[in-house]
Amino acid sequence: MDDPIRNRPRDLLVAGHVNVDEFLQVDEFPLEDRTVPVRERRAALGGTATTIALTAARYGVATGLVARVGRGFPSEFLTRLRAGRVDLRGVATLRQRTTPTCYIVEDRDGGQRTFIDQGAMADDLPARFRVGPWLREYSWVHLTTGPPAAQLELLGRSHRAGAHVAADPGQEVHYRWTSTHLRRLAAGAEIFWGNRGEIDHAAELLGVASPLGLLATVPLVVRTEGKSGASAYTRAGRVHVPADRPRRVRTVVGAGDAFRGGFYAGWFAGQPLVDCLRAGTRAAARQMEGAT
Repeated sequence: MDDPIRNRPRDLLVAGHVNVDEFLQVDEFPLEDRTVPVRERRAALGGTATTIALTAARYGVATGLVARVGRGFPSEFLTRLRAGRVDLRGVATLRQRTTPTCYIVEDRDGGQRTFIDQGAMADDLPARFRVGPWLREYSWVHLTTGPPAAQLELLGRSHRAGAHVAADPGQEVHYRWTSTHLRRLAAGAEIFWGNRGEIDHAAELLGVASPLGLLATVPLVVRTEGKSGASAYTRAGRVHVPADRPRRVRTVVGAGDAFRGGFYAGWFAGQPLVDCLRAGTRAAARQMEGAT
């Protein structure tokens, strides 16, 4: 029987984190040298690359993942990714390392504190993800959080394979990327992604005004803006859309990544930029509602 995953056209390969997300619910964050009780705890499939890929696939984008997981990664999470019709040929399991785990503490007011154990996505591992000749099947590669050396190596391979590249270092732009490495990433990309703080810090590292200064290097900058919506900056000007309001908010975790997945659904359907942004805001709202 033909494999419906391997035999379809390819759109988007997402390289980044596939995590176990450990959620802790508390009434309030503790003061220094104080303890507060945990009201609820749960584990979930998470990670920047996971949410982008699953969301994009849900809306019809032929999507694959490049990531490293470690020992202890639940088999049911791999089953869920396969059920989401995500190509997992680029996901490697490193048994000698712990699996990447994000610890997310949320209070009753929606505040959040996040801690990451990089595990199999640490910087001291070989700077080469498991990507084979099948890379040529993909038209776009989205480089999100992960070891900068490995992402830059994949950037070069993506260009040699004829793929377009989007750069999206996320929160790691604040602590994992140097100006030298970020300059190489931006110079090789056709889209640069981030929220306000991430775009501002990227611009600071590159010595330009944010976000317009990035356009000297990257032709399209997409900025998520929380409750204000999202904007796309091109050399022809700015396009802005308001946020799509969720009916209820169960979580804000992954909303920005879901936005990216929704945006790509419009992008690969050939929609105008403003409609891609609208598709992103709708996907972010569904993520916040817990409808994924």
